[in-house]
Amino acid sequence: MAESLPEHERILQEIESTDTACVGPTLRSVYDDQPNAHQRFMEKLDACIRNHDREIEKMCNFHHQGFVDAITELLKVRADAGKLKVQVTDTNRRLQDAGKEVIAQTEEIIRCRIQQRNITTVVEKLQLCLPVLEMYSKLKEQMNVKRYYSALKTMEQLENTYLPRVSQYRFCQIMIENLPKLREEIKEISMSDLKDFLESIRKHSDKIGETAMKQAQQQKTFNTALQKQNNVNYGRNMYVINGRVPEPKYEITFKRTLEEEDEHEEEVLTAHDLVDFSPVYRCLHIYSVLGDGETFENYYRKQRRKQARLVLQPQSSMHETVEGYRRYFSQIVGFFVVEDHILHVTQGLVTRAYTDELWNMALSKIIAVLRTHTSYCTDPDLVLELKNLIVVFADTLQGYGFPVNRLFDLLFEIRDQYNETLLKKWAGLFRDIFEADNYSPIPVANEEEYKIVISKFPFQDPELDKQSFPKKLPMSQSVPQIYIQVKEFIYASLKFSESLHRSSTEIDDMLRKSTNLLLTRTLSSCLQNLIKKPHIGLTELVQIIINTTHLEQACKYLEDFITNITNISQETVHTARLYGLSTFKDARHAAEGEIYTKLNQKIDEFIQLADYDWTMSEPAGRASGYLMDLINFLRSTFQVFTHLPNNNNDHAAMSGKVAQTACMSACQHLSTSLMQMLLDSELKQISMGAVQQFNLDVIQCELFASSEPVPGFHGDTLQLAFIDLRQLLDLFMVWDWSTYLADYGQPTSKYLRVNPSTALTLLEKMKDTSKKNNIFAQFRKNDRDKQKLIETVVKQLRSLVNGMSQHT
Repeated sequence: MAESLPEHERILQEIESTDTACVGPTLRSVYDDQPNAHQRFMEKLDACIRNHDREIEKMCNFHHQGFVDAITELLKVRADAGKLKVQVTDTNRRLQDAGKEVIAQTEEIIRCRIQQRNITTVVEKLQLCLPVLEMYSKLKEQMNVKRYYSALKTMEQLENTYLPRVSQYRFCQIMIENLPKLREEIKEISMSDLKDFLESIRKHSDKIGETAMKQAQQQKTFNTALQKQNNVNYGRNMYVINGRVPEPKYEITFKRTLEEEDEHEEEVLTAHDLVDFSPVYRCLHIYSVLGDGETFENYYRKQRRKQARLVLQPQSSMHETVEGYRRYFSQIVGFFVVEDHILHVTQGLVTRAYTDELWNMALSKIIAVLRTHTSYCTDPDLVLELKNLIVVFADTLQGYGFPVNRLFDLLFEIRDQYNETLLKKWAGLFRDIFEADNYSPIPVANEEEYKIVISKFPFQDPELDKQSFPKKLPMSQSVPQIYIQVKEFIYASLKFSESLHRSSTEIDDMLRKSTNLLLTRTLSSCLQNLIKKPHIGLTELVQIIINTTHLEQACKYLEDFITNITNISQETVHTARLYGLSTFKDARHAAEGEIYTKLNQKIDEFIQLADYDWTMSEPAGRASGYLMDLINFLRSTFQVFTHLPNNNNDHAAMSGKVAQTACMSACQHLSTSLMQMLLDSELKQISMGAVQQFNLDVIQCELFASSEPVPGFHGDTLQLAFIDLRQLLDLFMVWDWSTYLADYGQPTSKYLRVNPSTALTLLEKMKDTSKKNNIFAQFRKNDRDKQKLIETVVKQLRSLVNGMSQHT
């Protein structure tokens, strides 16, 4: 209890000294104490209140007299306050009267101040509005002078900076409503300008492309001249062109090229010089500012794709002239030069991926077009000019970063076609040369003429050099002309192989392959056709054989010629060889075969003139006239072979071999033809007199064979061609049937070459004649046993023939 009393006093002190708002925690502590603490606190509080009441009462008693004194003093002052009020009222009235004028002036001042404030406000608002109006006026002016990109920037400033400051005004709302319409107007105008631009570049594409290709060609010429100048400095192999050594003019060409480059240096034009690209820049910027750049890009690319398809569509007659191809390539180059320019000066309008895709599409179309149109071209000069155009076209676009490997692959296809057109052209040249040739050795009257010939054709013959003028070269005029034309063909083929970005080895290989085609196909075909011509006689055929020999020997000089112009060593492992050896060897074989064929045909013509009386009783006593004419023809023909100019051992051996083979072939064919004449199924009867006359003709043939019409036969080799006829005729002339039948089948038989069937056929024809003309009558009269012997021989021959058939 004693402890709680000091605590209650402390709480009361806190209540008295603490702000009323903070007394809550203090009062809560009263309830947190011991039980009945609240009652005790209330009692303590009541005691404290009573103490304070007593103190207040003491204080009031102490100050009561002073309060009474103050009230007394206040009552005394009331009268003086009334007087003062009257004086103040009078003073106020006088003051009011005196201030009426001041009030009027003050009100005027206030009104002026209000006007001034309003004017100031108006000026401030106008200062805010004037920039808006000035910007809008500027916008209208920019629209009038077609500065649309600046107009859009002005609109952007109006919307973002100026109009928000004065948006409460009605004219600003009108402006705000007009701005979208102006934007649409600008879009339409810029799109119209873009369309005009697209139409303009479509019209100027060929000019742009022509300029770009011309610049690429000039650059290439300059680089080539520079390279050749460097080659001159290090030395260069010279070669003979149809007997003339070209002078080194590379330095002159190089200087001239440098001078031309200096002259045209200031005239170099670009796509930007030829076409005003500002519409596309402006339109791109306008659509970008309007946030519609993607729409513009899509529209531009779509329209350019359409133009690309139009550019890639060639004219139907493009293949007829080189100008058609040049115009086609110029348009394509112009198109892609513009795209490349757009790619590098704009961001995002076209991309490298887009141009690559467009180029790949165009390249496929270009290759297809060129394949189609070049297939119609038959002029090698036009194909060569087209090749040069394609190379310049490819080099130009490659300079702008477009891949052109497929174009050079196409050139290899065109090269094959070019070679075909060359082969056709040279086939005509070869035919003309062969038609104009007289097929006689070339006569040279003096040293000058001789040098002219050997300058055209690599001919060397020490034996001929020792002879004095005039003299004759073994070949005819066609040989040097063919050699020159083959070299010209190599040059023509080389022209196409240049600038194909291929190594010298590849060019050398291409030249050799095309030359091989010329030799093995074109020249070979012309030679074969020439040999088959009816007007080509035996002398001409022999000259053709000699010509082909010299052309074959000249092939090694053609190989050296190709090596010189390509600077490829002959020791190169993969270097192809010329197939002239087989070409001219085949031509010689064909000519030889034609000689044999023509001889045989001539023999057949003479034999067709034969007019035997197969029933004559006695021979005429001399050989038949047709046969003597035939032998005289053969003798004169082989004399031509013998008297051909054989200036060296090779020619002599060749001519001798051909003559020997021809002579042997002629004798064999003559023997066979005579045998067939005897055994002809249409010939039913032959008299002994006819056999004797036939024997006289065969004797003349044997005499011709033994007279050695062609030197070089050993012994009676040539006479063996008539051995079958001789044994058959001897058998009938001697009537030596007993020997024939007894020795048949023996290697030493006198009539070894007489076939039983041949003997039986001839014997039956003679038997039929005996029945009609009584040729065998004397035998029947003198000795009937001989007639029986004939019957017996016929039977034995038939048995031999039947035995041979069974054995076979």
